[in-house]
Amino acid sequence: MPSVLEVLNKTKDFFEKKGIEKPRLNAEWILAKGLGCKRLDLYLRFEESINESTLEALRDLVRRRGGHEPLQYILGEMPFMELTLKIDKRALIPRPETEEFVERLLKLWGDAKPKRILDLGTGSGALALALGYYCKDSEVVAVDKSEEALALAKENAIKCGLEDRVNFLHSDWCSQVEGKFDWIVSNPPYLTEEEWESAQVEVREFEPKQALVAANKGLEDLEKILKQVRNHLNPGGGVAFESGIAHHEALEKIAKDLRYTKMESWKDLSGRDRYFIAI
Repeated sequence: MPSVLEVLNKTKDFFEKKGIEKPRLNAEWILAKGLGCKRLDLYLRFEESINESTLEALRDLVRRRGGHEPLQYILGEMPFMELTLKIDKRALIPRPETEEFVERLLKLWGDAKPKRILDLGTGSGALALALGYYCKDSEVVAVDKSEEALALAKENAIKCGLEDRVNFLHSDWCSQVEGKFDWIVSNPPYLTEEEWESAQVEVREFEPKQALVAANKGLEDLEKILKQVRNHLNPGGGVAFESGIAHHEALEKIAKDLRYTKMESWKDLSGRDRYFIAI
Protein backbone atom coordinates (compact mmCIF):
# COMPACT_ATOMS: atom_id res chain seq x y z
CA MET A 1 0.00 0.00 0.00
CA PRO A 2 1.39 3.43 -0.90
CA SER A 3 2.20 5.99 1.75
CA VAL A 4 0.54 9.36 2.16
CA LEU A 5 3.68 11.08 0.84
CA GLU A 6 3.84 8.83 -2.24
CA VAL A 7 0.20 9.53 -3.10
CA LEU A 8 0.71 13.24 -2.48
CA ASN A 9 3.65 13.40 -4.88
CA LYS A 10 1.86 11.39 -7.57
CA THR A 11 -1.22 13.61 -7.25
CA LYS A 12 0.91 16.75 -7.53
CA ASP A 13 2.58 15.41 -10.69
CA PHE A 14 -0.81 14.52 -12.18
CA PHE A 15 -2.17 18.01 -11.47
CA GLU A 16 0.92 19.59 -13.05
CA LYS A 17 0.30 17.63 -16.25
CA LYS A 18 -3.35 18.74 -16.24
CA GLY A 19 -2.40 22.41 -15.91
CA ILE A 20 -3.83 22.87 -12.42
CA GLU A 21 -2.55 26.01 -10.71
CA LYS A 22 -0.68 25.40 -7.44
CA PRO A 23 -0.63 21.63 -7.95
CA ARG A 24 1.05 20.80 -4.62
CA LEU A 25 -1.44 22.85 -2.59
CA ASN A 26 -4.36 21.33 -4.50
CA ALA A 27 -2.99 17.86 -3.91
CA GLU A 28 -2.70 18.53 -0.18
CA TRP A 29 -6.30 19.72 0.05
CA ILE A 30 -7.58 16.72 -1.93
CA LEU A 31 -5.68 14.24 0.23
CA ALA A 32 -6.83 15.93 3.42
CA LYS A 33 -10.42 15.68 2.16
CA GLY A 34 -10.01 12.01 1.31
CA LEU A 35 -8.32 11.17 4.60
CA GLY A 36 -10.73 13.25 6.68
CA CYS A 37 -8.04 15.36 8.31
CA LYS A 38 -6.77 18.93 8.33
CA ARG A 39 -4.37 19.83 5.54
CA LEU A 40 -1.45 20.59 7.84
CA ASP A 41 -1.96 17.28 9.63
CA LEU A 42 -0.79 15.53 6.46
CA TYR A 43 2.76 16.43 7.40
CA LEU A 44 2.44 14.25 10.49
CA ARG A 45 1.11 11.31 8.46
CA PHE A 46 3.53 11.08 5.51
CA GLU A 47 4.69 7.58 6.41
CA GLU A 48 1.20 6.15 6.92
CA SER A 49 -0.11 3.67 4.35
CA ILE A 50 -3.39 4.28 2.53
CA ASN A 51 -5.71 1.29 2.12
CA GLU A 52 -7.42 0.40 -1.15
CA SER A 53 -10.90 1.64 -0.25
CA THR A 54 -9.52 5.05 0.72
CA LEU A 55 -7.39 5.10 -2.44
CA GLU A 56 -10.48 4.51 -4.59
CA ALA A 57 -12.28 7.43 -2.97
CA LEU A 58 -9.19 9.58 -3.45
CA ARG A 59 -8.97 8.62 -7.13
CA ASP A 60 -12.45 10.01 -7.70
CA LEU A 61 -11.54 13.32 -6.02
CA VAL A 62 -8.31 13.53 -8.02
CA ARG A 63 -10.15 12.82 -11.29
CA ARG A 64 -12.62 15.60 -10.55
CA ARG A 65 -9.90 18.15 -9.83
CA GLY A 66 -7.88 16.94 -12.81
CA GLY A 67 -10.97 17.74 -14.90
CA HIS A 68 -10.75 21.30 -13.56
CA GLU A 69 -13.77 21.11 -11.28
CA PRO A 70 -13.19 23.91 -8.74
CA LEU A 71 -11.45 22.77 -5.58
CA GLN A 72 -14.10 24.50 -3.42
CA TYR A 73 -16.89 22.45 -4.99
CA ILE A 74 -14.94 19.25 -4.33
CA LEU A 75 -14.16 20.17 -0.73
CA GLY A 76 -17.77 21.26 -0.20
CA GLU A 77 -16.96 24.23 2.00
CA MET A 78 -14.62 27.20 2.33
CA PRO A 79 -13.77 30.00 4.76
CA PHE A 80 -15.25 33.44 4.20
CA MET A 81 -14.18 36.11 6.67
CA GLU A 82 -14.70 34.38 10.04
CA LEU A 83 -17.39 32.07 8.68
CA THR A 84 -17.21 28.63 7.08
CA LEU A 85 -19.64 28.30 4.19
CA LYS A 86 -21.07 25.29 2.41
CA ILE A 87 -20.20 25.58 -1.29
CA ASP A 88 -21.66 23.72 -4.25
CA LYS A 89 -22.77 24.24 -7.85
CA ARG A 90 -25.97 26.02 -6.84
CA ALA A 91 -24.07 29.30 -6.49
CA LEU A 92 -20.85 31.09 -7.31
CA ILE A 93 -17.74 30.47 -5.26
CA PRO A 94 -17.17 33.55 -3.06
CA ARG A 95 -14.04 35.49 -4.04
CA PRO A 96 -11.43 37.28 -1.92
CA GLU A 97 -12.63 40.53 -3.52
CA THR A 98 -16.00 40.06 -1.84
CA GLU A 99 -14.27 39.66 1.52
CA GLU A 100 -12.51 42.93 0.74
CA PHE A 101 -15.90 44.45 -0.13
CA VAL A 102 -17.21 43.52 3.32
CA GLU A 103 -14.16 45.05 4.97
CA ARG A 104 -14.59 48.29 3.00
CA LEU A 105 -18.25 48.55 3.93
CA LEU A 106 -17.54 47.97 7.62
CA LYS A 107 -14.85 50.64 7.52
CA LEU A 108 -17.22 53.06 5.76
CA TRP A 109 -19.97 52.54 8.33
CA GLY A 110 -17.73 52.51 11.38
CA ASP A 111 -19.80 52.56 14.57
CA ALA A 112 -22.88 53.81 12.69
CA LYS A 113 -23.98 50.41 11.34
CA PRO A 114 -27.10 50.49 9.12
CA LYS A 115 -30.35 49.48 10.79
CA ARG A 116 -31.57 47.69 7.64
CA ILE A 117 -29.39 46.11 4.93
CA LEU A 118 -30.56 44.46 1.70
CA ASP A 119 -28.32 42.04 -0.24
CA LEU A 120 -29.40 41.57 -3.85
CA GLY A 121 -28.43 38.32 -5.56
CA THR A 122 -27.13 36.68 -2.42
CA GLY A 123 -25.96 33.40 -4.00
CA SER A 124 -24.31 31.31 -1.28
CA GLY A 125 -25.25 34.02 1.22
CA ALA A 126 -21.62 35.03 1.81
CA LEU A 127 -22.13 38.80 1.72
CA ALA A 128 -25.39 38.86 3.70
CA LEU A 129 -24.15 36.42 6.33
CA ALA A 130 -20.87 38.24 6.85
CA LEU A 131 -22.73 41.53 7.30
CA GLY A 132 -25.17 39.83 9.64
CA TYR A 133 -22.24 38.48 11.63
CA TYR A 134 -20.44 41.81 12.00
CA CYS A 135 -23.48 44.10 12.18
CA LYS A 136 -25.12 42.43 15.15
CA ASP A 137 -27.89 45.00 15.57
CA SER A 138 -28.75 45.29 11.87
CA GLU A 139 -31.67 43.63 10.10
CA VAL A 140 -30.34 41.91 6.98
CA VAL A 141 -32.55 40.73 4.12
CA ALA A 142 -31.02 38.61 1.35
CA VAL A 143 -32.74 37.95 -1.97
CA ASP A 144 -32.04 35.80 -5.01
CA LYS A 145 -34.09 34.83 -8.05
CA SER A 146 -32.57 31.33 -8.00
CA GLU A 147 -34.48 29.11 -5.59
CA GLU A 148 -31.53 26.70 -5.56
CA ALA A 149 -29.07 29.43 -4.56
CA LEU A 150 -31.49 30.71 -1.94
CA ALA A 151 -31.76 27.21 -0.46
CA LEU A 152 -27.96 27.07 -0.21
CA ALA A 153 -27.87 30.48 1.47
CA LYS A 154 -30.43 29.33 4.03
CA GLU A 155 -28.37 26.21 4.72
CA ASN A 156 -25.35 28.43 5.29
CA ALA A 157 -27.30 30.64 7.67
CA ILE A 158 -28.05 27.57 9.79
CA LYS A 159 -24.47 26.29 9.47
CA CYS A 160 -23.14 29.64 10.71
CA GLY A 161 -25.75 30.04 13.45
CA LEU A 162 -27.13 33.18 11.78
CA GLU A 163 -30.63 31.98 10.85
CA ASP A 164 -32.14 34.50 13.27
CA ARG A 165 -30.06 37.38 11.94
CA VAL A 166 -30.63 37.14 8.17
CA ASN A 167 -34.00 36.82 6.40
CA PHE A 168 -34.31 35.39 2.90
CA LEU A 169 -36.65 36.31 0.07
CA HIS A 170 -37.20 34.83 -3.40
CA SER A 171 -37.10 37.83 -5.71
CA ASP A 172 -35.74 38.94 -9.08
CA TRP A 173 -33.75 41.92 -7.80
CA CYS A 174 -36.29 44.23 -6.11
CA SER A 175 -39.46 42.83 -7.69
CA GLN A 176 -40.71 41.26 -4.43
CA VAL A 177 -38.90 43.56 -2.00
CA GLU A 178 -40.96 45.70 0.34
CA GLY A 179 -39.93 48.56 2.59
CA LYS A 180 -36.86 50.75 2.73
CA PHE A 181 -33.26 50.13 3.70
CA ASP A 182 -30.31 52.18 4.86
CA TRP A 183 -27.88 50.34 2.59
CA ILE A 184 -28.37 47.99 -0.34
CA VAL A 185 -25.42 45.84 -1.41
CA SER A 186 -24.82 43.38 -4.21
CA ASN A 187 -22.30 41.29 -6.10
CA PRO A 188 -24.30 41.00 -9.33
CA PRO A 189 -23.43 39.54 -12.75
CA TYR A 190 -21.16 41.94 -14.64
CA LEU A 191 -18.95 39.91 -17.00
CA THR A 192 -19.31 40.32 -20.74
CA GLU A 193 -19.73 37.32 -23.02
CA GLU A 194 -16.14 37.87 -24.21
CA GLU A 195 -14.85 37.80 -20.63
CA TRP A 196 -16.82 34.65 -19.99
CA GLU A 197 -15.36 32.92 -23.04
CA SER A 198 -11.81 33.77 -21.92
CA ALA A 199 -12.34 32.77 -18.27
CA GLN A 200 -10.63 29.78 -16.67
CA VAL A 201 -12.12 26.36 -17.34
CA GLU A 202 -13.05 26.16 -13.65
CA VAL A 203 -15.28 29.21 -14.07
CA ARG A 204 -16.59 28.66 -17.59
CA GLU A 205 -17.56 25.02 -17.27
CA PHE A 206 -18.63 24.71 -13.65
CA GLU A 207 -19.94 27.95 -12.12
CA PRO A 208 -23.48 29.18 -12.98
CA LYS A 209 -23.20 31.48 -15.98
CA GLN A 210 -26.35 33.43 -15.10
CA ALA A 211 -24.66 34.62 -11.91
CA LEU A 212 -21.66 35.94 -13.81
CA VAL A 213 -22.65 37.31 -17.23
CA ALA A 214 -24.87 40.31 -18.00
CA ALA A 215 -26.04 41.83 -21.29
CA ASN A 216 -25.15 45.30 -22.57
CA LYS A 217 -21.41 44.77 -22.08
CA GLY A 218 -21.96 43.57 -18.52
CA LEU A 219 -23.97 46.66 -17.49
CA GLU A 220 -27.56 45.42 -17.64
CA ASP A 221 -27.97 44.20 -14.07
CA LEU A 222 -25.87 47.00 -12.60
CA GLU A 223 -28.18 49.55 -14.23
CA LYS A 224 -31.28 47.65 -13.07
CA ILE A 225 -30.04 47.76 -9.50
CA LEU A 226 -29.33 51.49 -9.58
CA LYS A 227 -32.83 52.12 -10.94
CA GLN A 228 -34.80 49.71 -8.77
CA VAL A 229 -33.24 50.51 -5.40
CA ARG A 230 -34.16 54.21 -5.60
CA ASN A 231 -37.61 53.38 -4.19
CA HIS A 232 -36.15 51.25 -1.42
CA LEU A 233 -33.54 53.59 0.10
CA ASN A 234 -34.11 55.60 3.23
CA PRO A 235 -33.07 59.28 3.09
CA GLY A 236 -29.28 59.39 3.10
CA GLY A 237 -29.12 55.69 2.25
CA GLY A 238 -26.77 54.24 -0.32
CA VAL A 239 -26.19 51.37 -2.70
CA ALA A 240 -22.84 49.60 -3.07
CA PHE A 241 -21.88 46.81 -5.43
CA GLU A 242 -19.05 45.04 -7.17
CA SER A 243 -18.64 45.79 -10.87
CA GLY A 244 -16.38 45.39 -13.87
CA ILE A 245 -13.24 47.48 -14.17
CA ALA A 246 -14.52 49.29 -17.30
CA HIS A 247 -17.97 50.13 -15.94
CA HIS A 248 -17.42 53.02 -13.58
CA GLU A 249 -17.65 55.91 -16.05
CA ALA A 250 -20.95 54.57 -17.37
CA LEU A 251 -22.22 53.86 -13.85
CA GLU A 252 -21.47 57.42 -12.76
CA LYS A 253 -23.49 58.79 -15.69
CA ILE A 254 -26.41 56.46 -14.95
CA ALA A 255 -26.33 57.42 -11.27
CA LYS A 256 -26.29 61.13 -12.10
CA ASP A 257 -29.26 60.70 -14.44
CA LEU A 258 -31.11 58.96 -11.60
CA ARG A 259 -30.28 61.92 -9.31
CA TYR A 260 -27.98 60.20 -6.90
CA THR A 261 -26.04 62.99 -5.21
CA LYS A 262 -22.76 61.26 -4.40
CA MET A 263 -20.83 58.60 -6.28
CA GLU A 264 -17.54 56.91 -5.43
CA SER A 265 -15.36 54.29 -7.08
CA TRP A 266 -13.22 52.06 -4.89
CA LYS A 267 -10.22 50.11 -6.12
CA ASP A 268 -9.49 46.61 -4.92
CA LEU A 269 -6.13 45.54 -3.51
CA SER A 270 -4.79 44.96 -7.03
CA GLY A 271 -5.58 48.58 -7.95
CA ARG A 272 -8.53 47.78 -10.21
CA ASP A 273 -11.80 49.72 -10.12
CA ARG A 274 -14.12 47.14 -8.59
CA TYR A 275 -16.58 48.69 -6.13
CA PHE A 276 -19.09 51.43 -6.86
CA ILE A 277 -21.26 53.30 -4.37
CA ALA A 278 -24.03 55.81 -4.92
CA ILE A 279 -25.91 57.81 -2.28
